[in-house]
Amino acid sequence: MLTLDKFEEASEIVKQVTQETKLIYSDYFSKSTGNKVYFKPENMQRTGAYKLRGAYYKISTLSQEERDKGLITASAGNHAQGVAYAAKAYGAKAVIVMPTTTPLIKVERTKSYGAEVVLYGDVYDEACDYALKLAQENGYTFIHPFDDLAVATGQGTIAMEIIKELPLVDYILVPVGGGGLATGVSTLAKLLNPHIHVIGVEPAGANCLQVSVDKGEVTTLPSVNTIADGTAVKTPGEHVFPYLQENLDGIITVEDDELIVCFLDMVENHKMIVENSGLLTVAALKHLNVKGKKVVSVLSGGNMDVITMASVVQLGLIQRDRIFTVSVLLPDRPGELNRVSGLIAEEQGNVIKLEHNQFYSTNRNAAVELRITMEAFGTEHKQQIVQHLEKAGYRVKLVRPSL
Repeated sequence: MLTLDKFEEASEIVKQVTQETKLIYSDYFSKSTGNKVYFKPENMQRTGAYKLRGAYYKISTLSQEERDKGLITASAGNHAQGVAYAAKAYGAKAVIVMPTTTPLIKVERTKSYGAEVVLYGDVYDEACDYALKLAQENGYTFIHPFDDLAVATGQGTIAMEIIKELPLVDYILVPVGGGGLATGVSTLAKLLNPHIHVIGVEPAGANCLQVSVDKGEVTTLPSVNTIADGTAVKTPGEHVFPYLQENLDGIITVEDDELIVCFLDMVENHKMIVENSGLLTVAALKHLNVKGKKVVSVLSGGNMDVITMASVVQLGLIQRDRIFTVSVLLPDRPGELNRVSGLIAEEQGNVIKLEHNQFYSTNRNAAVELRITMEAFGTEHKQQIVQHLEKAGYRVKLVRPSL
């Protein structure tokens, strides 16, 4: 049972390894949503994610004999680091099975805490099955990343901190993968104040909890497809599912494209790196059909490799029309390129890439193609640049940027 006594116990124990992640008020998102929006920045947590809470508390409840056998878990990254860090604190061996698709930064950081890492499977579920097999073969103690009530209790300490700091919170938005974090947060929130609304947020391409709740039973998705790798789970936890049914007030699903734009917003407005799973609750803010409420979005983690970051930033700029590409047809004669660049400069566009194709037409005097990739301030500015080129007599077509 998840009890208030256990949550209070866990809150004291996790303080041994966690650092304070005080709420951050977001002026930007408050203005854009009409609510008072706060972030619980677990991306700033030791190990870069909230998972340390559940892992450390769970291991604290084990006997010395269970710890001496060695610990094993499966994780897409954040729970892996949590278990590795906690195991090291207790002087226990840790074996972590991670999907082969896990970002390199999460793999390397897990190893840096002294854990043995095994890469297996394309998604978490496949890695978990293999970890259970290894646990049986070697006698390891298995630490489930979400389908364990002690782990969920440790994760729920987040709610304790939120409510202590913001007693009149109306909504807490929490990311959902397998459901451990959502179980802990929603259960404790309801114990402390049943009027608090707790909303789970899933990627649309991995909405196993939404499907399970709709069917009234734990359901496995045939596949998952999302950039939110930390929540790419096909089956919610069986042990935590009843708590989620009882305590969650709703589930919001978010498309991957929304996460890309949110990453850009967080970097520019809050100077924070938040991984895609952690951005679920930020993207969900615009789907929350309320006004004037105190809303806390839990930013579950910030472990993101640089290559992924670069890709997400580029895609975000394209989605916001701050980078775009046009195909311009012009006669092949001296001065045309200079004229086009001058027209763009008149509208304060910034050219970042040019591709000149003389083989667009067999009649080069009639037309060659110039593809121009440039920076703009946004959609309105982009339209101004295009219209300015068209008024000068050029045929202009928007094309997909290739950066």
